[in-house]
Amino acid sequence: MNKAASHLKPLIPILSAVYGVAIIYVTALPIADENPTFFDELLTWLITLAGIVLTLFLVHRVEPELFPEARQFSLKLPKTVIFVGLLLIAPLFLVAKEYIVYGITSLVHTVQMEPLAFTTAELREDLLSSVHAVLLAPLLEELCFRQMAISPFRRRGTQIVVCLIMAILFGLLHVRNFPGAFIGALFYGLIFIWSRNIWYSVVLHAGVNLTATLLAVYSWLQLGDMQMTKIPVIILPDLKVFIASLLLAIAGVFLLRKKRPEGRNQRT
Repeated sequence: MNKAASHLKPLIPILSAVYGVAIIYVTALPIADENPTFFDELLTWLITLAGIVLTLFLVHRVEPELFPEARQFSLKLPKTVIFVGLLLIAPLFLVAKEYIVYGITSLVHTVQMEPLAFTTAELREDLLSSVHAVLLAPLLEELCFRQMAISPFRRRGTQIVVCLIMAILFGLLHVRNFPGAFIGALFYGLIFIWSRNIWYSVVLHAGVNLTATLLAVYSWLQLGDMQMTKIPVIILPDLKVFIASLLLAIAGVFLLRKKRPEGRNQRT
């Protein structure tokens, strides 16, 4: 690592956050109107894809040249069974996160919950944006706020500190949903540090967003009683969802328990 890179290294978390916020802001411009059309959504998807390609180039080619330590983290796709296991665990993680946020918020002030309901128009809009939220946004956000920010640092303690900083910044980016976004980002970062592979965080993040979409459909079909509050954003599923999430998570853990992340075989 040259002298210029060594001076730049402490600023990487902030630079990564600024880069991430800027590129996410650009991707959101086409849907800034109150009633975005399908073509606005499509343009957002295309811009996000371009952002993903650019960010992959930076973390795969540029960053390892500047900071050789970044090579300890892998961009290799894990096996399909790992993808499936993480997707099965995601619903329970989302449910647990919502109850944690509810519990913490309740310690500060009384949380006024109301029934969660979706109209057909709201559901259609939610499903349209979910294509982006499930397939594209998690990859872009994990690359910017986890891979790019954490990988240049070799020491585990430093990585965890950077993970915490990025979780705070990621939470601030989500404004009303700060508590939930902070907890999610902190967990995604720790998963990334443990697995040495960004795809673990990406898949779990995508699974959480997919679960939120499925819960919107669940609410629209009136299959159960779910509660929500808008500040901060909290959605509390009913007992049926909790039990289903628990059973899926058990199956997910069963799939993952003998699968050791390949990146962890590398020395750190």
